[in-house]
Amino acid sequence: MKKILILPLTFLLLSGAFTACKKDGSSVFGSADGNSDDPEAVIEDQARELEELRALAEMDRREMENQYEQFAMQYDELKKGVSDPEVLKELEAEKKRTQELLAQIRQLKNDKQVNSAEILRLKKELESVREILRSYIIQVDSLTRENGRLRGKLDDARLRLDEATGTISTLNEDRAKLNAKVERAAQLNASGISISAVKKNGKAAKKTKEISRFNVGFNLQRNVTASTGERRVYVRFMAPSGAVMSPGGKFTYENKTLDYSAVKSIEYTGEEQHISLVVPASDDFLQPGRYSVHIFCDGQMIGSSSITIEK
Repeated sequence: MKKILILPLTFLLLSGAFTACKKDGSSVFGSADGNSDDPEAVIEDQARELEELRALAEMDRREMENQYEQFAMQYDELKKGVSDPEVLKELEAEKKRTQELLAQIRQLKNDKQVNSAEILRLKKELESVREILRSYIIQVDSLTRENGRLRGKLDDARLRLDEATGTISTLNEDRAKLNAKVERAAQLNASGISISAVKKNGKAAKKTKEISRFNVGFNLQRNVTASTGERRVYVRFMAPSGAVMSPGGKFTYENKTLDYSAVKSIEYTGEEQHISLVVPASDDFLQPGRYSVHIFCDGQMIGSSSITIEK
């Protein structure tokens, strides 16, 4: 506070005191010993006092220079905590203004004569910069606190989202398991599967050379879970060699296309019903061995069995 009071007096004296001395030959301050009659002593005292005032003025100038430098650096620090483009633009403009004023205060060091009016102007500008900087510090601090609060909310929201996602994932898994159980429960099943080799006259064949066809019979079990309606039942009859006997067309099973030996359309009512199909024997000589049958419906294998034929 002392420097602020001294500075105007300093420059008023520096700008006018010495001129006044030259005009009337008197000292504004007087001599060190109170004797104003010795002109040389008066001049020496004035020169010494003016030098002291210049030193005080330079101290004030350096202090202002230091404060301007600190303010410019503070703007850089404030920018680090700001992401808003408009606020960043304002901070950069104020930093540039502060640097321009800093350049002006540094220029005063090179001036031979001290401009008291310029010093006073820069001191006022310094107060203005200080107030503006203080307002930005408050604003950025408020933004930082608000950003922290919003980040906390965002973290909470992410946590709740993760929890909800986990819950949904669990529900989806439970639903998938339940659907699998329902699908298994709704799957049709063939029971009591019978395979018989038959001659052309319809009598049972005992030798491979007598076989004209194979009769395949089974029961579709009662299933109240399965939907009612039309179904297509496929029979795949396999020779001992692994070849499909009497292939009559193709169907899809587990994303694969397979040959079937016989097919039949039925009207499923949900109650148990008997199904029978005929598989013609191949024109080629039938080999003795194990013949197998696989039954399919609704994309699922619902039963299988086998028969061994003697030579």
